[in-house]
Amino acid sequence: MIDRSMEITKNINFRLAKIEDIHKLYHIESRSFSSPWPEEAFYNDIAHNRFASYVFIEVDGTQAGYCGVWIILDEAHVTNIAILPEYRGRKLGEKLLCKMMSLAKEAGAKTMTLEVRVSNHVAKSLYKKLGFQEGGIRRGYYTDNREDAQVMWVNI
Repeated sequence: MIDRSMEITKNINFRLAKIEDIHKLYHIESRSFSSPWPEEAFYNDIAHNRFASYVFIEVDGTQAGYCGVWIILDEAHVTNIAILPEYRGRKLGEKLLCKMMSLAKEAGAKTMTLEVRVSNHVAKSLYKKLGFQEGGIRRGYYTDNREDAQVMWVNI
């Protein structure tokens, strides 16, 4: 059996999500999280929030994941990052977050923050690899099980 992490992924592209992509964002979101954001949240961000941007990572023309960010003044806040289960283990999350960090820096952000479940060791390991440091704890942050969130930040 071939290790998925060793698969060669060709034709990786990034593109900004548009209003007509809301169903694609929600599809990835609902397959990735036990308590997904509603489609309306994506609509409101894309249609009405001038601080919000969402970027897809596409593999051979298929949306394999997305990252959302709000950039306010010189701070970027990652709202969500998700990779479809069948595309995990190929370093796509790392590529996507690096792309978002680069785009945020181009837009004038000097720092980036995010929250992550304290139990999500895989994600925390990725964030640390990219230079994020642990900050505070948001007690009971996640509504599905009241799990705490670790706040992480990085200078970009």
